[in-house]
Amino acid sequence: MSSLSLHGVTQVPLIEPGDDLPEILAAALRDGGLRPAENDILVVCQKIVSKAEGRYVLLGEVAPGPRAQELAELTEKDPRLVELVLRESSEVLRAVKGRLIVVHRLGFVVANAGIDQSNIRQVPGEEQALLLPEDPDASAARLRAGLRERLGLNLGIVINDSFGRAWRNGIVGTAIGTAGLPALQDLVGAPDLFGRPLEITQSAFADEIASAASLLMGQADQFVPAVLLSGLAYEAREDSASALIRPKSQDLFR
Repeated sequence: MSSLSLHGVTQVPLIEPGDDLPEILAAALRDGGLRPAENDILVVCQKIVSKAEGRYVLLGEVAPGPRAQELAELTEKDPRLVELVLRESSEVLRAVKGRLIVVHRLGFVVANAGIDQSNIRQVPGEEQALLLPEDPDASAARLRAGLRERLGLNLGIVINDSFGRAWRNGIVGTAIGTAGLPALQDLVGAPDLFGRPLEITQSAFADEIASAASLLMGQADQFVPAVLLSGLAYEAREDSASALIRPKSQDLFR
Protein backbone atom coordinates (compact mmCIF):
# COMPACT_ATOMS: atom_id res chain seq x y z
CA MET A 1 0.00 0.00 0.00
CA SER A 2 1.51 3.31 -1.07
CA SER A 3 -1.44 5.69 -0.95
CA LEU A 4 -5.04 6.01 0.14
CA SER A 5 -7.78 8.21 -1.21
CA LEU A 6 -10.94 9.33 0.55
CA HIS A 7 -13.84 10.93 -1.31
CA GLY A 8 -16.92 12.39 0.31
CA VAL A 9 -20.26 11.16 -1.07
CA THR A 10 -22.35 14.32 -1.08
CA GLN A 11 -25.13 13.62 -3.57
CA VAL A 12 -27.36 12.13 -0.87
CA PRO A 13 -30.82 13.56 -0.15
CA LEU A 14 -32.25 13.85 3.34
CA ILE A 15 -33.12 10.31 4.34
CA GLU A 16 -36.62 9.33 5.44
CA PRO A 17 -37.90 6.14 7.10
CA GLY A 18 -38.26 3.32 4.59
CA ASP A 19 -35.88 4.80 2.03
CA ASP A 20 -33.89 2.31 -0.06
CA LEU A 21 -30.46 3.24 1.26
CA PRO A 22 -28.40 0.98 -1.07
CA GLU A 23 -30.19 2.48 -4.10
CA ILE A 24 -29.68 6.02 -2.82
CA LEU A 25 -25.98 5.47 -2.09
CA ALA A 26 -25.36 3.76 -5.43
CA ALA A 27 -26.98 6.71 -7.23
CA ALA A 28 -25.00 9.20 -5.12
CA LEU A 29 -21.74 7.50 -6.06
CA ARG A 30 -22.65 7.69 -9.75
CA ASP A 31 -23.88 11.28 -9.53
CA GLY A 32 -20.68 12.30 -7.76
CA GLY A 33 -18.50 10.74 -10.46
CA LEU A 34 -17.13 8.15 -8.04
CA ARG A 35 -16.31 4.71 -9.43
CA PRO A 36 -15.57 2.28 -6.60
CA ALA A 37 -13.43 -0.77 -7.23
CA GLU A 38 -13.68 -4.26 -5.77
CA ASN A 39 -13.00 -4.20 -2.01
CA ASP A 40 -13.04 -0.43 -1.70
CA ILE A 41 -14.63 0.63 1.58
CA LEU A 42 -17.78 2.72 2.00
CA VAL A 43 -18.10 4.40 5.39
CA VAL A 44 -21.69 5.40 6.15
CA CYS A 45 -22.73 7.60 9.04
CA GLN A 46 -24.98 5.97 11.59
CA LYS A 47 -27.57 8.70 11.37
CA ILE A 48 -28.72 7.99 7.82
CA VAL A 49 -28.88 4.26 8.60
CA SER A 50 -31.04 4.91 11.67
CA LYS A 51 -33.24 7.30 9.71
CA ALA A 52 -33.81 4.81 6.89
CA GLU A 53 -34.65 2.14 9.47
CA GLY A 54 -37.18 4.46 11.17
CA ARG A 55 -35.43 4.48 14.54
CA TYR A 56 -37.27 7.62 15.62
CA VAL A 57 -39.09 7.92 18.94
CA LEU A 58 -41.54 10.69 19.82
CA LEU A 59 -40.60 11.91 23.28
CA GLY A 60 -44.23 12.79 23.97
CA GLU A 61 -45.01 9.07 23.89
CA VAL A 62 -42.32 8.15 26.45
CA ALA A 63 -43.39 7.75 30.10
CA PRO A 64 -40.37 8.07 32.41
CA GLY A 65 -40.16 5.54 35.23
CA PRO A 66 -38.87 6.18 38.77
CA ARG A 67 -35.25 5.33 37.87
CA ALA A 68 -35.36 7.68 34.88
CA GLN A 69 -36.79 10.45 37.05
CA GLU A 70 -34.03 9.94 39.59
CA LEU A 71 -31.25 10.03 36.99
CA ALA A 72 -32.83 12.97 35.18
CA GLU A 73 -32.73 15.03 38.38
CA LEU A 74 -29.10 14.04 38.96
CA THR A 75 -27.94 14.74 35.38
CA GLU A 76 -30.33 17.62 34.66
CA LYS A 77 -31.54 15.87 31.51
CA ASP A 78 -35.03 15.41 30.06
CA PRO A 79 -36.61 12.49 31.97
CA ARG A 80 -38.11 11.15 28.74
CA LEU A 81 -34.69 11.05 27.10
CA VAL A 82 -33.23 9.34 30.17
CA GLU A 83 -35.98 6.71 29.98
CA LEU A 84 -35.01 5.97 26.39
CA VAL A 85 -31.36 5.71 27.44
CA LEU A 86 -32.28 3.15 30.08
CA ARG A 87 -34.32 1.12 27.60
CA GLU A 88 -31.35 1.00 25.20
CA SER A 89 -28.80 0.17 27.92
CA SER A 90 -27.73 -2.80 30.02
CA GLU A 91 -25.88 -0.84 32.71
CA VAL A 92 -25.40 2.73 33.93
CA LEU A 93 -21.72 3.41 34.57
CA ARG A 94 -21.66 7.12 35.44
CA ALA A 95 -24.36 9.69 36.11
CA VAL A 96 -23.34 13.24 37.02
CA LYS A 97 -24.55 16.69 36.07
CA GLY A 98 -24.70 16.84 32.28
CA ARG A 99 -23.30 13.32 31.77
CA LEU A 100 -24.91 9.89 31.52
CA ILE A 101 -22.49 7.13 30.50
CA VAL A 102 -23.95 3.68 29.91
CA VAL A 103 -23.23 0.27 28.47
CA HIS A 104 -25.43 0.10 25.38
CA ARG A 105 -27.35 -3.15 24.90
CA LEU A 106 -24.91 -3.88 22.03
CA GLY A 107 -21.93 -3.59 24.39
CA PHE A 108 -20.63 -0.11 23.53
CA VAL A 109 -19.71 2.19 26.42
CA VAL A 110 -21.18 5.47 25.25
CA ALA A 111 -22.91 8.65 26.41
CA ASN A 112 -26.72 8.64 26.32
CA ALA A 113 -26.81 5.20 24.63
CA GLY A 114 -25.93 6.92 21.36
CA ILE A 115 -29.37 8.59 21.28
CA ASP A 116 -29.31 11.88 19.43
CA GLN A 117 -31.54 14.85 18.68
CA SER A 118 -29.17 16.80 16.43
CA ASN A 119 -29.53 16.95 12.64
CA ILE A 120 -32.91 15.25 12.63
CA ARG A 121 -36.13 16.69 11.28
CA GLN A 122 -38.54 17.52 14.09
CA VAL A 123 -42.27 16.97 13.83
CA PRO A 124 -44.19 20.25 14.42
CA GLY A 125 -45.30 20.32 18.03
CA GLU A 126 -43.35 17.16 18.86
CA GLU A 127 -39.81 16.36 19.91
CA GLN A 128 -38.09 13.36 18.37
CA ALA A 129 -34.99 11.40 19.25
CA LEU A 130 -33.08 8.98 17.05
CA LEU A 131 -31.80 5.63 18.32
CA LEU A 132 -28.86 3.63 17.03
CA PRO A 133 -29.74 0.90 14.52
CA GLU A 134 -31.25 -2.20 16.09
CA ASP A 135 -28.36 -4.34 14.79
CA PRO A 136 -25.62 -2.27 13.08
CA ASP A 137 -23.71 -5.32 11.81
CA ALA A 138 -26.88 -6.62 10.14
CA SER A 139 -27.48 -3.14 8.72
CA ALA A 140 -23.95 -3.14 7.27
CA ALA A 141 -24.48 -6.59 5.76
CA ARG A 142 -27.73 -5.47 4.09
CA LEU A 143 -26.00 -2.39 2.69
CA ARG A 144 -23.17 -4.52 1.32
CA ALA A 145 -25.58 -6.96 -0.33
CA GLY A 146 -27.72 -4.15 -1.76
CA LEU A 147 -24.72 -2.32 -3.20
CA ARG A 148 -23.38 -5.57 -4.66
CA GLU A 149 -26.66 -5.97 -6.57
CA ARG A 150 -26.53 -2.42 -7.89
CA LEU A 151 -22.81 -1.97 -8.54
CA GLY A 152 -21.72 -5.52 -9.33
CA LEU A 153 -18.84 -5.51 -6.86
CA ASN A 154 -18.08 -6.17 -3.23
CA LEU A 155 -17.42 -3.23 -0.93
CA GLY A 156 -16.33 -3.27 2.68
CA ILE A 157 -18.90 -1.42 4.80
CA VAL A 158 -18.32 0.51 8.01
CA ILE A 159 -21.16 2.21 9.89
CA ASN A 160 -19.63 5.16 11.71
CA ASP A 161 -20.72 7.01 14.84
CA SER A 162 -18.95 9.58 17.02
CA PHE A 163 -17.94 8.43 20.49
CA GLY A 164 -15.99 10.04 23.30
CA ARG A 165 -13.11 8.15 24.93
CA ALA A 166 -11.94 7.67 28.48
CA TRP A 167 -9.08 10.02 29.45
CA ARG A 168 -9.26 11.93 26.14
CA ASN A 169 -11.14 15.09 25.23
CA GLY A 170 -13.21 15.24 22.06
CA ILE A 171 -15.05 12.70 19.98
CA VAL A 172 -13.79 10.49 17.17
CA GLY A 173 -15.31 8.31 14.50
CA THR A 174 -15.99 4.80 15.78
CA ALA A 175 -17.19 1.71 13.92
CA ILE A 176 -20.46 0.36 15.30
CA GLY A 177 -21.20 -1.98 12.38
CA THR A 178 -19.05 -3.69 9.75
CA ALA A 179 -19.40 -6.07 6.83
CA GLY A 180 -16.87 -7.58 4.45
CA LEU A 181 -13.74 -6.47 6.30
CA PRO A 182 -11.93 -7.26 9.55
CA ALA A 183 -13.06 -5.10 12.45
CA LEU A 184 -10.01 -6.11 14.48
CA GLN A 185 -6.64 -7.17 13.08
CA ASP A 186 -4.49 -9.43 15.23
CA LEU A 187 -0.83 -8.63 14.58
CA VAL A 188 0.58 -10.91 17.26
CA GLY A 189 3.57 -12.75 15.77
CA ALA A 190 4.12 -10.27 12.94
CA PRO A 191 7.72 -8.95 12.82
CA ASP A 192 8.61 -5.39 13.71
CA LEU A 193 11.24 -3.41 11.77
CA PHE A 194 14.02 -5.45 13.37
CA GLY A 195 12.38 -8.86 13.05
CA ARG A 196 11.19 -9.04 16.64
CA PRO A 197 7.73 -10.67 16.76
CA LEU A 198 4.94 -8.50 18.12
CA GLU A 199 3.50 -9.94 21.33
CA ILE A 200 0.23 -8.14 22.07
CA THR A 201 -0.50 -5.74 19.21
CA GLN A 202 -4.00 -5.62 17.78
CA SER A 203 -5.21 -2.99 15.33
CA ALA A 204 -8.72 -1.56 15.67
CA PHE A 205 -8.91 -1.61 11.88
CA ALA A 206 -12.54 -0.57 11.46
CA ASP A 207 -12.22 2.21 14.06
CA GLU A 208 -9.21 3.63 12.23
CA ILE A 209 -11.21 3.65 8.99
CA ALA A 210 -14.17 5.31 10.73
CA SER A 211 -11.95 7.96 12.26
CA ALA A 212 -10.28 8.76 8.92
CA ALA A 213 -13.68 9.12 7.25
CA SER A 214 -14.86 11.46 10.02
CA LEU A 215 -12.35 14.06 8.87
CA LEU A 216 -14.50 14.46 5.76
CA MET A 217 -17.87 13.79 7.35
CA GLY A 218 -17.47 16.47 10.03
CA GLN A 219 -19.60 16.80 13.14
CA ALA A 220 -21.96 19.68 12.42
CA ASP A 221 -23.68 20.89 9.23
CA GLN A 222 -21.23 19.58 6.62
CA PHE A 223 -23.62 16.82 5.46
CA VAL A 224 -21.14 14.34 4.03
CA PRO A 225 -23.04 11.20 5.09
CA ALA A 226 -20.74 8.68 3.38
CA VAL A 227 -17.09 8.44 2.40
CA LEU A 228 -15.51 6.15 -0.19
CA LEU A 229 -12.04 4.92 0.80
CA SER A 230 -9.85 3.42 -1.91
CA GLY A 231 -6.39 1.86 -1.97
CA LEU A 232 -6.42 0.04 1.36
CA ALA A 233 -5.29 -3.58 1.22
CA TYR A 234 -7.02 -5.97 3.62
CA GLU A 235 -8.32 -9.50 3.86
CA ALA A 236 -11.99 -9.41 2.88
CA ARG A 237 -13.89 -11.51 5.40
CA GLU A 238 -17.08 -11.55 7.38
CA ASP A 239 -16.51 -9.91 10.75
CA SER A 240 -18.45 -8.11 13.42
CA ALA A 241 -17.90 -4.78 15.12
CA SER A 242 -18.49 -6.62 18.39
CA ALA A 243 -14.89 -7.87 18.03
CA LEU A 244 -13.83 -4.35 19.03
CA ILE A 245 -15.56 -4.52 22.41
CA ARG A 246 -13.24 -5.56 25.22
CA PRO A 247 -14.74 -8.37 27.28
CA LYS A 248 -15.73 -7.27 30.76
CA SER A 249 -13.40 -9.89 32.25
CA GLN A 250 -10.48 -8.05 30.60
CA ASP A 251 -11.64 -4.55 31.50
CA LEU A 252 -9.23 -3.22 34.14
CA PHE A 253 -10.84 0.20 34.48
CA ARG A 254 -14.53 -0.28 35.13
